[in-house]
Amino acid sequence: MKYNLQFTLYSLLFLLLTSCYNQERNCKDFKTGKFKSEIEVDGKKLVSTFERNDSIQIETFEGITDSYDIRWTNDCEYIIKNSKPKNMAEKKALQVKILTTSKKSYTFEYNFVGEAIKQKGIVYKLD
Repeated sequence: MKYNLQFTLYSLLFLLLTSCYNQERNCKDFKTGKFKSEIEVDGKKLVSTFERNDSIQIETFEGITDSYDIRWTNDCEYIIKNSKPKNMAEKKALQVKILTTSKKSYTFEYNFVGEAIKQKGIVYKLD
């Protein structure tokens, strides 16, 4: 009897603790709007601004503006590809996964499609 009570209490405690780690993601809130993105590459913080609707993103980075096609694979993941690539590097598509969301930001990881190396960043909603 004592063993069953202990087992039940430990099971409930385990369920309670693990349920705290299932953070809700409200990815739909970030499909459209104006944003600022921050990533770190080789110890340097890179910042870009962009405006996106459900399928197109216009991004400005270091004074250069480009357009990108977006294909959402589910509510929290999408593939982004330069609409008018000028070289082979710009032809590579990026796979993006939103990891966590808050009211005005989300953290994400990304990688070139077909490559295993992933990096992380944060996006802030401006409007």
